[in-house]
Amino acid sequence: MAQGHENEPFEPLGSVEKTFLGVDRSLTGRKWLPRLKDDRLALGMAQRHDMPELLARVLAGRGVSSDVVERYLNPSLKTDLPDPHIVTDMAVAAERIARAIAQGQKVAVFGDYDVDGATSSALLKRYFRAVGSDLIIYIPDRIDEGYGPNAPALLRLKEQGVEVVITVDCGTMAHKALGIAQEHGLEVIVADHHQAEPLLPPAHSVVNPNRLDDDSGLGQLAAAGVVFLLIVAINRSLREQGWFEGRTEPNLMQLLDLVALGTVCDVVPLQGLNRVFVRQGLKVLAQRGNVGLRALADVAGLDETPAAYHLGFLLGPRVNAGGRVGRADLGARLLTTEDEQEARHLAQELDAFNTDRRAIEAQVQEEALAQVETRLLDRRANQLPPLIIASGEGWHPGVIGIVASRLKERYERPSFVIAIDSKGEGKGSGRSINGVDLGRAVTAALESGLLLNGGGHSMAAGLSLKADKVAAFEEFVSKRIADDVEAAGEDRVYKVDGVVSPGGATRDLLALVEQAGPFGAGNPEPRFAVPQVRVVNASRVGADHVRCVLMGEDGKRLKGIAWRVADTPLGQSLLEAGGRVFHIAGRLKADNWQGRRNVQLTIEDAVAL
Repeated sequence: MAQGHENEPFEPLGSVEKTFLGVDRSLTGRKWLPRLKDDRLALGMAQRHDMPELLARVLAGRGVSSDVVERYLNPSLKTDLPDPHIVTDMAVAAERIARAIAQGQKVAVFGDYDVDGATSSALLKRYFRAVGSDLIIYIPDRIDEGYGPNAPALLRLKEQGVEVVITVDCGTMAHKALGIAQEHGLEVIVADHHQAEPLLPPAHSVVNPNRLDDDSGLGQLAAAGVVFLLIVAINRSLREQGWFEGRTEPNLMQLLDLVALGTVCDVVPLQGLNRVFVRQGLKVLAQRGNVGLRALADVAGLDETPAAYHLGFLLGPRVNAGGRVGRADLGARLLTTEDEQEARHLAQELDAFNTDRRAIEAQVQEEALAQVETRLLDRRANQLPPLIIASGEGWHPGVIGIVASRLKERYERPSFVIAIDSKGEGKGSGRSINGVDLGRAVTAALESGLLLNGGGHSMAAGLSLKADKVAAFEEFVSKRIADDVEAAGEDRVYKVDGVVSPGGATRDLLALVEQAGPFGAGNPEPRFAVPQVRVVNASRVGADHVRCVLMGEDGKRLKGIAWRVADTPLGQSLLEAGGRVFHIAGRLKADNWQGRRNVQLTIEDAVAL
């Protein structure tokens, strides 16, 4: 930011400072460090591109070099979209699907029941409709059928006259089911992104940038991103065949709202092509052209310019809700409908299911936490095991992924939650921390014979196993990831991008920072320290949140909210502050309550002075 500017919200840090504001151990047990180690990188970028130093610090702190700043700030598919054919099997898969369209063959998509699966299925459905063809969507029931293709469902599709099935967000590990489908003359094309074994399933083609023989460099894509590239390739094949002579070629860019939704909700890194997909997809979403997404945004109360946050925390959970409570097809139906009335009805149904899901989730989370705490009674906080695991009979498998995320956040360890059914079989969902590849650990457990099924990617994984194998699975994975977990936790740090004052935390500052977005996994939202502020008017809100006001030495104020911390040292210190002075750290957020255009701080850490 220009020197001498009044109400300067940012104060440069000295590169020799070992810790940020001298914080060696915060209330969450972390050391504060500047994200950017060399201030000269930001200064050079700011001068070269005539930009505020704060923005330059945020960019440089995320590895953006000065040479690519313009492209980074203005991403475009025109320049960043790769040739889809660089993905192994893409060309042959696209040609086969294009031929099915041209010949009027019956095609079905077999999708996963989560948001990535629903958006991937909807992408294909909308594309087929746009080119004048039809597509059957089949979403398996989470409880009755489990994850991935199953032979009975595939054979039922065959009996309905389906000749080609495209599996999306699943299929890479479905050797048995795809083998049976092949025996019955059903051609299956896999479009997936989960980690693969050397041996691929018997299929017409397997389009997966995480195949071991794929060198496209696109392994971070969500399934929705893979499917969008597949659609681009299909479109090219149809164009080369002359399909669009006398027909209107579809505008593929209008599908990017779905790609963005699937990408954010699958928590893949928002870097490279993923970031471009989300950046452009948010623009499409703002146009409100998708009838289903428009209805869902309305029922969710989204009345502002959409951001990645809204995809992950407002829209995504509602799309997911049907699959979690036994109506797996609702999300895909909503995302593909063109009927306003049907869209409103489906959106309302999903919203109600999401409310039910929250209640189920709260119960399972309470039981899982009690179980984990009981197991940890004999351990000190710095002796947590490499893997946090909880299992219970009768737990709803539709919420175990969310609860696993909560355990991961609480203990900062890879976590698994396993629901055991009445037949003694467990379905598990896991979430990982940066630096620990949970997908590979689960794949190894599958290869060792501990699991009935399993797979995933670095940050999330799923499995099924016999209940009597839970302990062995825990031991196997714990040993496999122990070194990585130790390395990840050696220096528990909180990385800070800069300093703001209560008076300097403005909407203009927020708009400046957001130029580096969208933020999410792999592109962390900027964190700021608000130093030497008095914490006043602290109160507990909801079940376990803390609300307060941060007051600077000049009397200016900034509202703060800390989520799910009321019973932690951080929450208790805020509640008992009584006007004491703290360094506070967190993320700046827009505060639009009752039409206001303010800013508040989402508090993530603090240290009492």
